[in-house]
Amino acid sequence: MLISRRAALVLAAASLATATAFAQGWPSKPIKLVVPFPAGGGTDTITRELAHKVAGSGYTFVVDNKPGSGGNLGVDAAAKSQPDGYTLVMGQTSNLAINPTLYAKLPYDPLKDLAPIGLVASSPLVIVASANSPFHTLADVVKASKASPGSINYASSGNGTVAHLAAESFQRLAGIKLTHIPYKGAAQGVTDVISGQVQLYVSSIPTLIGHIKSGKMRPIAVTSATRVDDLPQVPTVAESGYKGFEAVTWFGVLGPANLPKDVVAKLNADINKALKDPELKKKLGDQGADVAGGTPEQFARLIRDDIARWGRIVKESGAKVD
Repeated sequence: MLISRRAALVLAAASLATATAFAQGWPSKPIKLVVPFPAGGGTDTITRELAHKVAGSGYTFVVDNKPGSGGNLGVDAAAKSQPDGYTLVMGQTSNLAINPTLYAKLPYDPLKDLAPIGLVASSPLVIVASANSPFHTLADVVKASKASPGSINYASSGNGTVAHLAAESFQRLAGIKLTHIPYKGAAQGVTDVISGQVQLYVSSIPTLIGHIKSGKMRPIAVTSATRVDDLPQVPTVAESGYKGFEAVTWFGVLGPANLPKDVVAKLNADINKALKDPELKKKLGDQGADVAGGTPEQFARLIRDDIARWGRIVKESGAKVD
């Protein structure tokens, strides 16, 4: 028994020494940072801005867009990668907190198969119409929808996304019926809304802010509890007569489970350092996102709490993806 205990101590010490030595030599090559959505969307923009700033701390990142299955494809690829710190993923609310309830079979478990590293940013959603739309306020949308239920359609980046479920929650609150048109990415949906083929778009502000500022899209409401600094003239859904309504999406970096703790700690420290940089704060702010930060433990707790929160909303909406 004494020999076994000693052997266990030796093995533990050797494992710790190996992990520490690994972390000290890490990173020695480029790190793949998976974005589970197409290029050009809000998640992609935030990822690239963060990667550029963190690179100043001695990293080389290769951003790898791997869209598909509501973000599940890219997250699953990262979850099943070697836990060596050279494959990470930018996860967000939909693929970490919503999809566990939305999908009958998810290829990964966000709480068991991934190692939270750092929360990067959060952003409310914005409801927009084309610049030529007759809709100027939520009251306009509600009135038209009640007059002709289902005749107004809205775009989102996919079934079960934060935008989709937030819109479903609003419909129940307002007592209206809209028709959902899910897209696989932002680009085609943006084109169809600007041209008037689709009346509304619900998405994160980073995805649509450029089109709003160019005047091609008209913002109707934001889903945060308070107004957004970058869109101060746009009322919240709550201000528009639906008290208590709030929906935001968040973005954070994760790796596969069993990442060396020293690697997680180093990445977390360098991400938090980057998020304090005024230039990055401004760039994310210009995209309608607020920097976050915090510990891996806080990020893990957010994921766990939001799985429960959004799970209730998914069940109430009846949304399901096989």
